[in-house]
Amino acid sequence: MNIVGSRWVCKIKGKPYGFVERFKARLIAQGYNQQEGIDFDKTFSPVVKATTFRTIISITVSLKWSICQLDVKNAFLYGVLSEEVHMAQPPEFVHPTYPHHVCKLHKEIYGLRQAPRAWFNRFSTEIMAARFIGSKADPSVLVLKFSKGTVILFVDVDDIILTGSSFFIGICDWLFIFWLCHEGFGVLALFSWH
Repeated sequence: MNIVGSRWVCKIKGKPYGFVERFKARLIAQGYNQQEGIDFDKTFSPVVKATTFRTIISITVSLKWSICQLDVKNAFLYGVLSEEVHMAQPPEFVHPTYPHHVCKLHKEIYGLRQAPRAWFNRFSTEIMAARFIGSKADPSVLVLKFSKGTVILFVDVDDIILTGSSFFIGICDWLFIFWLCHEGFGVLALFSWH
């Protein structure tokens, strides 16, 4: 059994002019200790190909479609582990009675090599259940076609960009955000460009 280490990453989120907005601490796994074939099988990060991105943006501009950008909060924490991964107890939080026990992870945690793949697998499974179809040319692109229009969605790590014909995009913006929140994917920000 391979035991993956863990560590705390602390950040200070600042506002303009040097004011402190909040202090953040995140426990991350030391994924560089993971062994392929034991702790993980495949890694994959959903990144849109540059040519796909340029093509979709040029179609969007030429057809005067709207573009909507979503940022998913803590995206990698939504993935479910398919492999068995054991992590050492977090530093400074070692149980005094059981100092040599380890944590068996059920959900993804930042730092694991398979975290991006697990998040994208869960997201794409949920979105394909809503009748989106995955692109054969680029796995990060998903398309929903209607009789009166099209909606194109592409995922770039933890950002989602949504575009489509003007008839559907106004409705889809809000329905999609509602769906993401309903399915447990926290949406941090929404930016619309017209």
